[in-house]
Amino acid sequence: MASADTEATGAGANSAVKLTALTPFKPELYDRAWQSIPHPTLPLIATAHEKSTTVFSLSTLTSHSTLSGGHTRSVRSVAWKPNLSPHKLCLVSGSFDSTAGLWRWEDEKKSTGDDLEVEITAASAGNDDSSDKDCAAEKDWEFALVLEGHDSEIKSVSFSPSGAYLATCSRDKSVWIWEDVGVNEDDDEWETVAVLNEHDGDVKAVAWCPDFSGSDSRSGGPRGRYSSDVLASASYDDTVRIWREDGDGEWVCVAVLEGHTGTVWGLQWEPKPEGTRFPRLLTWSADQTLRLWTLQEEDDDGEEENAPAPHAWGGLGGIPNTMRRSLKEDWECTATLPKAHTRDVYSAAWSADSARIASTGSDGVIAVYGEEPAAANSETSQDEAAVELDGDVQMGNSGKAKSAPPLYDMENSGHGPFEINHVTWCKRYDMGCAPERRGVEEMLVTTGDDGVVRPWQVS
Repeated sequence: MASADTEATGAGANSAVKLTALTPFKPELYDRAWQSIPHPTLPLIATAHEKSTTVFSLSTLTSHSTLSGGHTRSVRSVAWKPNLSPHKLCLVSGSFDSTAGLWRWEDEKKSTGDDLEVEITAASAGNDDSSDKDCAAEKDWEFALVLEGHDSEIKSVSFSPSGAYLATCSRDKSVWIWEDVGVNEDDDEWETVAVLNEHDGDVKAVAWCPDFSGSDSRSGGPRGRYSSDVLASASYDDTVRIWREDGDGEWVCVAVLEGHTGTVWGLQWEPKPEGTRFPRLLTWSADQTLRLWTLQEEDDDGEEENAPAPHAWGGLGGIPNTMRRSLKEDWECTATLPKAHTRDVYSAAWSADSARIASTGSDGVIAVYGEEPAAANSETSQDEAAVELDGDVQMGNSGKAKSAPPLYDMENSGHGPFEINHVTWCKRYDMGCAPERRGVEEMLVTTGDDGVVRPWQVS
């Protein structure tokens, strides 16, 4: 296993990325850990493992608290509920026992966000001062509610941007949408508003599109046909489906994205799209590829607007796939990232700050991609692009080659021979980060079968 001071440089000739393995989060979990999800605003990250969820402090890289006793089998996924008061935490855990659990934690002193960060740091550091009896680590999480309905293990849970909806998906081939019908944020009242059964295989992941302003299609769907909430699901049937609520309040599949030739393990929406363009969708698969999908938006007359100029993720952008065109929304695969994996890609993460994409999976490799602006490729057409990767040049139809975007991959991942199940970007708050960079600088966090949650400095 890599030591805390392991460094690795990019494999590509033009690599501009270096990862330095930081000291792993403590304590190590000693059981297979599935994923680690950072809190949207606080220096916390929640890790799903065995029958529990461990919440770590990003300030001290140590355990803040543990959520246990709510599930009878391993916890596969977790999600933080957004838009709560600063002194309140709410987390949903999805388990192999086919249930989802709702957990709550509240600071009785009603601290502000900054004060809560201080308490989290003190608690994680093991402050024994009796005056700190109410610090975060000494408080218990309340197992507030169990959501039942799935016939088999839950693989993924996701909150909508407003927190009004929760999506869960399962090995039973279904996606469930739950609505928060409580009068205020403390009410734990949820009801099922949709059960979506159109996938032909296990549903591996669900993700809600981020909420952005400035686009008609984001506020009401193409030509105002749908609500602003958009859900995507990835499946063992090798497809991705896009779901929206129609004018009658029914959740409908508006597009089927076909092109992967293996299980689609996961997906993420573009965190910060350019201008008013609808966010692209990133998917990754057992076919060892990562793909980008773009909605072909329509103008008021129902005609497709000019698609934005393609970007080059390793030069393979713009190669169309053979997906069936949806009768409701037209999505196209507009880029396939350069191949860096030799086995299933289990996880990928798209940074809202740097716009880089990190991926990892069964081969234990971590890859980081950077997108070249379209303007830099003004003389290279969509199907003329090429990329240099590990010394091999993949040529486009014209035979022209161009320099590669920043690419980093590494055989020794810091998890030894174990598979890496998850990778995510999050902010750094630890003491190894310069004070003026805390809460600003990014790092990667990987989670593996070895039960290690490892942070990585990116430079």
